[in-house]
Amino acid sequence: MKELQKTISPVDGRVYVERELSTPASINAALDTAVRAQATWALVPLAERVTILSRAVDAFVAKGMDIATEITWQMGRPISQTPGEVRGFEERARYMLSIATDALGPVVPEPKEGFKRQIKRVPLGVIAVVAPWNYPYLTAVNAVIPALAAGNAVILKHSHQTPLCAERFAEAFATAGLPAGVFQHLHLTHADTSTLMSDVRVASVCFTGSVAGGRAVVAATGQGFSTAGLELGGKDPAYVRHDANLAQAIETLTDGAFFNSGQSCCGIKRIYIHEKHYNAFVEGAVALTHQYILGSPLDAATTLGPVVRTSAADAVRAQVADAVRRGARQLVDRARFESSQPGTPYLAPQVLVDVDHQMPFMREETFGPAVGLMKVSSDEEAIRLMNDSDFGLTASIFSADVDVAERIADRLETGTVFLNRCDYLDPALAWTGVKHSGRGCTLSRVGYEQLTRPKSYHFRLPK
Repeated sequence: MKELQKTISPVDGRVYVERELSTPASINAALDTAVRAQATWALVPLAERVTILSRAVDAFVAKGMDIATEITWQMGRPISQTPGEVRGFEERARYMLSIATDALGPVVPEPKEGFKRQIKRVPLGVIAVVAPWNYPYLTAVNAVIPALAAGNAVILKHSHQTPLCAERFAEAFATAGLPAGVFQHLHLTHADTSTLMSDVRVASVCFTGSVAGGRAVVAATGQGFSTAGLELGGKDPAYVRHDANLAQAIETLTDGAFFNSGQSCCGIKRIYIHEKHYNAFVEGAVALTHQYILGSPLDAATTLGPVVRTSAADAVRAQVADAVRRGARQLVDRARFESSQPGTPYLAPQVLVDVDHQMPFMREETFGPAVGLMKVSSDEEAIRLMNDSDFGLTASIFSADVDVAERIADRLETGTVFLNRCDYLDPALAWTGVKHSGRGCTLSRVGYEQLTRPKSYHFRLPK
């Protein structure tokens, strides 16, 4: 009897999806199929590959509302917000396809008489993509579409929380006429995922998940000698300077902290506010937080859904309680959020003040709707505190002075710096992290470099 994986919906606690887990034999067969399919797919002209993948994007978008509803049931994001993930998927996929010809074209050095020289970008082979539940399509599309465009085969292992996402990819590719075996998906245990990643037939792994998961990927890929791109955790900071547009900062950063119930690696978790604005910012952020509506994500009026599971909610509750024991103060009245109940994944948002960097709350990743606020007196103090972290995914600055903001940004230890915005991926820019936030890069033309290898052609021309 085959082992089943079960997806428990945070909406109501029932089993929403059951799927059979792949067996060692089926994993081995999938790898053999991928190797054969990739060898043929790599010979398909780039323009034809892009055309097929564009049809797949069309097919995916055509099922957008059904897909959005499935996201809500699988991981709990409000139905008013999940269609945005379909739009984000389309934006990233179409952009990466639009630049493929240029990004994957040969590099030709200066002419040298009697020689033809070039560097071609050739596919790596079979790419294993391991995707998380929190943004199940936005994380996966970063690797899946450009990997296929570059001529690789892809095996996608999606989270047990969001298995239907892998199946929607497969459905769209089948509709578009992608050759069989070029894209496959497997439902795997952690142990079998490690086996997949360590197999010598896998050329590279694209992983999004926790720091602990990233360490497991590095250990696994070391056995098969494959490369790995890692997007891991975050404890992303923001700095509100003395010259910031205060209203914009309050609105943007509150949303950045609580969108998707705070379950975002690049969500805002630490906010440093210049003393000029501190009291007003705190008052405004708390007032805005009290306007959130926590409830069933199937209700169109809901703006804050449950976190993914009760254990995740309990972890955030424990982290906040620890900060309070160490001297922090909670400013959000939890009584305003009637749906927030112990023993459930429904968790009220929280704003903490009187926090410091001795508290785990300000140093460890918080995957839920809680944010810490600290007063600073200068740019120097803000920079020091923003860099005082094991993580480095994004950082946000709010200021009217672009030049000063850029000088601050130059000193921040992070993969992306925002000015007057946060928590957004522009597909034209490289998505990358430093320190414990990961390594490698997705999106932009730079993202294609991780999915290909350079191959040099040094031809002496016949006389």
